[in-house]
Amino acid sequence: MGIPTASEFDNLVTPLWKQRKGEMVETYLAKKLAERWLGRPLASFSGGAAEQGTVLEGEAIPWYQCFADVTVQRVGFITTDDGRIGCSPDGLITPQLGIEVKCPEAHTHIKYLLAGKLPDAYAAQVQGSMLVTGAVEWMFLSYCRLFPPLLLTIKADPDAHDALSEALDAFNARLDSEYARLIELNGGPPLPREVRATPDIDLSFMEDEGPTPLTEAEAAALTDKAIANLTEKGL
Repeated sequence: MGIPTASEFDNLVTPLWKQRKGEMVETYLAKKLAERWLGRPLASFSGGAAEQGTVLEGEAIPWYQCFADVTVQRVGFITTDDGRIGCSPDGLITPQLGIEVKCPEAHTHIKYLLAGKLPDAYAAQVQGSMLVTGAVEWMFLSYCRLFPPLLLTIKADPDAHDALSEALDAFNARLDSEYARLIELNGGPPLPREVRATPDIDLSFMEDEGPTPLTEAEAAALTDKAIANLTEKGL
């Protein structure tokens, strides 16, 4: 939230490790500024394919653990020591080896499988995860039920890391300067998020023995009313 993360590094560099310019970078900058200002992630909406990928990831990682005879440690969000960039790996196998799992639709998986290489769409994410964590290798797994998996070992690329570092340094410098401009336009920093205090409510009534039981006459009246209501509706 509010800082660049590896899954989004492709907003800043191309698969050939050239810095992007133009609308993609500007939109990403605006998104990160909004997150920092609001103090929360922006709303996002996932479709069926994304939900399917999340479900199948629960199969893919156990499959990989059995196949490679390793334990994958599930981790949260990891940042560099300065907290300026981060990543959310699907898991760490060792401190020097992580894993990224994708569970695409069948036709997309076949494309990946036949190409036999890391898809361009995930090059920045995989190299960026190694940049953040300091790992020297990363596993890439494309998993789809009923198809053979694609499992690749990707080594850290110094040229990619240099390009990413340069692009991220430039982006973070702009992020700081534009955030300062937002504060200036607002006449001050954003208001703190509202913290709702728990009201003082008298709950002593819950300490009694419960509601008073119905009398026989009251219960009969309620039953007659319910029967009449059902009869009126033809039930």
